[in-house]
Amino acid sequence: MEWLESFVLGLVQGLTEFFPVSSSGHLVMMQELLGFEPGGGIVFEVAVHVATLVAILIFYKKSVVRLTVGTFTGQADAWRYVGKLAVGTLPAIAVALLARELIETLFESPIVAGLMLLITGFIVWSTRYTIAGGQATEPTWRNALLIGCAQAFAILPGISRSGSTVAAALALGMAPAAAAEFSFLLGVVAISGAAVLLLPELGNADEALITYIAVGGISALISGLAALAAFVWFLKTKRFYAFAWYCWIVGGGFIAWLILR
Repeated sequence: MEWLESFVLGLVQGLTEFFPVSSSGHLVMMQELLGFEPGGGIVFEVAVHVATLVAILIFYKKSVVRLTVGTFTGQADAWRYVGKLAVGTLPAIAVALLARELIETLFESPIVAGLMLLITGFIVWSTRYTIAGGQATEPTWRNALLIGCAQAFAILPGISRSGSTVAAALALGMAPAAAAEFSFLLGVVAISGAAVLLLPELGNADEALITYIAVGGISALISGLAALAAFVWFLKTKRFYAFAWYCWIVGGGFIAWLILR
């Protein structure tokens, strides 16, 4: 793995993890279009995912500190919010455990990523009609579970996790900024869970790979912070639906390429 490659991979990870364009779908498409395989394998992937996790913790540091302190000091509102995050995580855990083989099969079919990216476009476009009506600052228990179902759906390649969860939260009456915060704090649980399971692999990294991991991680962290800020800005200005055009163009173009190649 070269320095430039690790930098670009980190950049792509940071942007696509937070923008509603599906990082998993982009990985599948890059593999098909460019014969792309991340150098360092799963070790590098773990590192850049941890970097995006850190980006979330930095961007929402006030909420993270408030929830952490509140949880340890027994504050009811903190326990309630953390509990809703836990409830929202359950559907993804269930799908990952019960449908692992099916999911792995879908990741092996490039056209699925293109088709699902088109669907992501429609999901994101739906926010044009729901973004102005929400006022709730946190979901109800029922709505937390429904947002979690949207996150579970995003396990499919080409379905954006951030796009699906925010679109669901807006449709269920949450205010834009609150919808984004719940979505990304929900992502902390998902990303950290995956990272912890794969963390032992880092013990096998040599000095050169550690250097490339550092470059990719820093790139993912910086681009992730920028993407988070842009994501929230698009929500606040009610222009979030514009990402749908990107999904349709890239997804449609990829499908056309698969058919005509």
